[in-house]
Amino acid sequence: MTEFARLWFQRIAAREGFVPLDGADLEALLERLADQLPQAAREVGAALVGAHLTDPAVLAETITLLAEHPHGSTEVQAALAAGYAQALREATMAEQEQLTRAVLDAHAAVERALRGSESRLRAIFDNAAVSIGVSTMDGRIVRVNQAFADLLGYRPDEMCTMAVPQLAHPSDPPGMWQLYAEMIRGERDHVRLEKAYYRKDGTAVWTDMTSSLIRDEHGAPELTMVMVQDITGRRRLEASLQHQATHDPLTGLPNRTMISAHLDMIFANAGRVGLCYLDLDGFKRVNDTLGHQVGDALLVAVAERLTGCADEPCRIAGRMSGDEFVLAVRDPSGPAEMRALAERVFTELSRPYEIERHRLRVSASIGVVDSDVADTTPAELMKAADLTLYTAKSAGRARYMMYDADRNARQAARYALAADMPDALDRDEFTVLYQPMVSLADERLRGVEALVRWRHPDLGLLSPDRFIPLAEETGVIVALGRHVLQQACAQAAEWARRFPDNPIFVSVNVTVAQAREPGFPAEVAKILADTGLDPRLLVLELTESAIMDTDGAPLAALDGLAASGIRIAIDDFGTGYSNLAYLRRLPIHILKLAGPFVDGLRDPDAAVDEQIVETIVRLAHALGVSVTAEAVETRPQADRLRHLGCDTGQGYLFARPLPPAALLPLLG
Repeated sequence: MTEFARLWFQRIAAREGFVPLDGADLEALLERLADQLPQAAREVGAALVGAHLTDPAVLAETITLLAEHPHGSTEVQAALAAGYAQALREATMAEQEQLTRAVLDAHAAVERALRGSESRLRAIFDNAAVSIGVSTMDGRIVRVNQAFADLLGYRPDEMCTMAVPQLAHPSDPPGMWQLYAEMIRGERDHVRLEKAYYRKDGTAVWTDMTSSLIRDEHGAPELTMVMVQDITGRRRLEASLQHQATHDPLTGLPNRTMISAHLDMIFANAGRVGLCYLDLDGFKRVNDTLGHQVGDALLVAVAERLTGCADEPCRIAGRMSGDEFVLAVRDPSGPAEMRALAERVFTELSRPYEIERHRLRVSASIGVVDSDVADTTPAELMKAADLTLYTAKSAGRARYMMYDADRNARQAARYALAADMPDALDRDEFTVLYQPMVSLADERLRGVEALVRWRHPDLGLLSPDRFIPLAEETGVIVALGRHVLQQACAQAAEWARRFPDNPIFVSVNVTVAQAREPGFPAEVAKILADTGLDPRLLVLELTESAIMDTDGAPLAALDGLAASGIRIAIDDFGTGYSNLAYLRRLPIHILKLAGPFVDGLRDPDAAVDEQIVETIVRLAHALGVSVTAEAVETRPQADRLRHLGCDTGQGYLFARPLPPAALLPLLG
């Protein structure tokens, strides 16, 4: 390397940032420059630019070094500077041209991208499955896609002649248009809700609507865009499920759930409320005899007539369950209106029904309540109406009754007793007393009648007339009767073991429900086997209605019971069927005279009652049947009965019902 090149590299190349493109070529040029080759000076200047040595200090150092060189003439220095300047100018222009081309290429690419993006956006907008629409701040619809137009049954250009308020629907949610106004003012960016639109043909379509605000580059509201999705099918399904949840599937009437909700609304917004609670009389018989298909058709017909009575906006009819219906009234004018409504319902439902070639008649029992809303609650109202209905049925059915607080309080007490009976059986609160039955000839003890009492923990000892009717109504009578029969047979067996020389029979009352139980004969046989009681010491007392089966024929179970040695007694003879033809064929052993005949013997001049008793006694004896007189309370009654040939008697004259221990002296 020449001294000039060495000095140049020492001064210039060592500078920070010096990175020559080709150091060997530059060194060769510098050596030529040092050998006084002026023509090389221009090339060296250009090479400095090619080596990215464009700092003016590099050019200055190079010229200074040349000035110090023996051959570094002014001409050489000028040539170096000219080459440097020319190369720098060409490089600058090349860079500018390259930058310009890059900018133009980039701009073209952006334009192509924008055109492609716009095309894609337009295609997405037009072909989207979701309905989309765009409107201006003054509500003019400026663009909709095909899906939105198809949804509402218009062409896109037709919708673009419309304004947003024209798409209002009566079912629009409260405050929806206020939300729209807030979005127009730029106070909110999004609104989402469920909205219905009218189609061009007048039908409605339900949508899930999302409306969004589009702002300009300055953030000011410019457009609104709405996206809607058809949810009509879902709404119909929801409505169907809601209807099923709140309406009776058979009659289409509101069910218990909807009636309860309606009563809540009445209590929230009205001052007075009325309720007719009704139950069809004898509906079970229709189902049992003609079948459930006819029964269902009858319920539908009843519902139609009841709906006809709910012909005012303030009235609503509903089906509570089975054959129970209600008619609720908002703000009735008073008891007179409710009474008139009940009479109308009763009359309408009593008219004949033509159902599947059957001409049917049914009546209804109706409980009617009219009350100020402030004086009751929905639950108390329903309870009062139900209790009043129960009273109407207990009074003989086929009638309506107005609510009476005192009477309903008594009914509520009866309800409470009925509800408590099953638990009372489990707690062994029912006890059995025994009333002696004596021979009227010598007044010696011949047997006892088992009589049940309820030792209620709060009400004390209750007589049968307080709870036996309730037990029959609720079906508890079967279990209660089984309990009494078990207790009586066990007690009679114990007496027979303790007093074998003086065996007495025990007479147990059997209800209609018990007698018609298919398993009753087997149940009696099991109790006798479990207790060890001789069947000949058991008498089963049945009323005439219990002895006759549902078709009017004698109860078939009687023959089997009698064949086992059990004796059968007809209780209260003379107050029921008194079918003498059947009496001749029945396995009857005892007739118990009804109390009214015996009571008539109190009067010495009561010749008619005496003749009736005498006739019954002679008839019974002719058939080989003994006669027992109940409710014997005076000595003259006993004397006349003995004179007429009556066999046994029971009543307060001889003894009241006694606990087992009190009977021991009579047995010994």
